Amino acid sequence: MSAASSLPPADLLSGIRVLDLTNILSGPYCTYQMAMLGAEVVKVENPQGGDLARQLGASSDLNRQMLGTSFLAQNAGKKSVSLNLKTPEGRELFKQLVATADVLVENFRPGVMDRLGLGYDVLSAINPGLVFCAISGFGQDGPMRGNPAYDQIVQGMSGVMSITGDKDSAPLRVGYPLCDTLGGLSAAFAVVSALYARKDSGKGRFIDVSMLDSTLSALGWAVSNYLLAGVEPRPIGNQNMTAAPSGVFTAADGPLNIAANKQEQFETLCRLIGREDLITDSRFAGREDRKAHREALNAEVNTALRARPALEWETLLNEAGVPSGRVLTIPEILASEQVQSRRLVQEIPYAHGGLDSVRVVRGGYRFNDSEPGARHAPPLLGEHNAEIYGEFGLDEAELTALREQRVV
Repeated sequence: MSAASSLPPADLLSGIRVLDLTNILSGPYCTYQMAMLGAEVVKVENPQGGDLARQLGASSDLNRQMLGTSFLAQNAGKKSVSLNLKTPEGRELFKQLVATADVLVENFRPGVMDRLGLGYDVLSAINPGLVFCAISGFGQDGPMRGNPAYDQIVQGMSGVMSITGDKDSAPLRVGYPLCDTLGGLSAAFAVVSALYARKDSGKGRFIDVSMLDSTLSALGWAVSNYLLAGVEPRPIGNQNMTAAPSGVFTAADGPLNIAANKQEQFETLCRLIGREDLITDSRFAGREDRKAHREALNAEVNTALRARPALEWETLLNEAGVPSGRVLTIPEILASEQVQSRRLVQEIPYAHGGLDSVRVVRGGYRFNDSEPGARHAPPLLGEHNAEIYGEFGLDEAELTALREQRVV
């Protein structure tokens, strides 16, 4: 199969209805993954303002129109209905929706859905097959369950910030909402697993996703080195703690990542940069020797790398089996031939907010016969009220009243 071929949209979740009660990123990112696989994702939004992400993003003009880029990025392919869950009428209509759904995803603080009278016990009695996924900062139990949590709070509490940066800059926040994203991915994986199990049992289940737990699980070696070897992780900047020379180096025109993690890769690197003498230097003989003398080795490698620009080294080293890559900006990698050939960015026609189209990022995988992707553009607030609520026989007057609901 050609890497540049255009594949049809993936439909692995076709026929699955997801009720999306989420805001900002962790929950919307979860349900976006399912929308890209063909699920019908119905975003249930507060009639006044909707998802807060509608007001967030780099364009203040789009934010004012409730079309913030933060919203557009994670909500393509979804439908939107407006509903006030704080009114008895809104809750009854929502229960009708639940009866038609396969999945419900929410990322309120623990206890909010129960206080609304819409907790798992109530909704599973209406629909025993419902997969109910609750995403929160710290999970549904424990002493921190009720604490508010944004990505940066979890980055700090999880230990991520303590090992990001170097001894002078740490603690340092990762440059994007890492914990929100990990929570969303964990949730999507758990939901699809529960749907698979439901095929035989016919029963749904409650899923408790903690952003803190998800982040600690994904910290991998940083956690296991402490749990299994008793070594507390420390920030080492742009270097790889497991090997040397491995990290960011400096070519003639800018930074270059090199991961010479194996002995043969180290020796090949030395030959290519014209420093075969480093191979026989006792300070660099083995992996542990090189780690112990990392700074001295890095200085020697950097001096040699200044002879060529980063792209030349990247090409030369990769061809010889030494992993290497320039440090690129977001615009640079999006414009690269590699990303373009993979059709990672999807452009969707869009006639709102002064835009002709929106460009969104697909999932990081493809199938042999299809690819993940949104079926349509991100929705306006309440755009699909008539379509979805029409299933329950609401007439135009009732739909008008629904649009005019106010939060009390």
